[in-house]
Amino acid sequence: MVSADNQQERLDANWISGFVDGEGCFHIAINKLEKMTLGWQVLPEFRVVQHERSEQVLHKIKSYFGFGSVGINNNDRKEFRVRGLNNLNKIITFFKKYPLHTVKKNNFEVFSDVIHMMNNKEHLTKEGLDKIANLISKMNRRPRLKYLESSETTRQTLGNK
Repeated sequence: MVSADNQQERLDANWISGFVDGEGCFHIAINKLEKMTLGWQVLPEFRVVQHERSEQVLHKIKSYFGFGSVGINNNDRKEFRVRGLNNLNKIITFFKKYPLHTVKKNNFEVFSDVIHMMNNKEHLTKEGLDKIANLISKMNRRPRLKYLESSETTRQTLGNK
C-alpha cells in the first residue's frame, strides 16, 4: 500500500469537484418519523457511487476529506457517503471553493440552502419543512415527495371540514 504522504496518490481538489460533477449526488430525503416533533425527519446526504472495481477512489475521497464512510450502495456498487450537519457544512465549503460546472451545480445550491436552513433550525417548524420540501422537489430527477403528498392530503382534508 502506498503511503498517504505520497504526492502521486493524493487527490487534487479540482479533480474531486469534476469527479463529483459526474458521479456525485446531493440528496435530501424527508422521512416520516413519528418520534420527531412534526412527525418528519429531514435527512440530507452527499454520495459518490462507483462500481466495486473502483472502490479505491472512494477511499481516497474519504481520506481527502477525513470523514464520511465507504460502504455498499447496491449489489456491486459502493458509495462514499457523508451525513451530519457538521460534515455536510464542510462539504458545502469545499464545493463553494471548488465549484461544480454541470446541472449538478443547481442541485448543490438547493442542497446548500437546505443545510443553511437546518443550521438555523428552520426544519423544525412546519413552515420551514414545507419550504424545504418545495426546494428539494426541484432537485435531481424531481422525486415524488411523500411529505408534499401527505401535506396536500392534510390541507385538503382540513379545508373540507
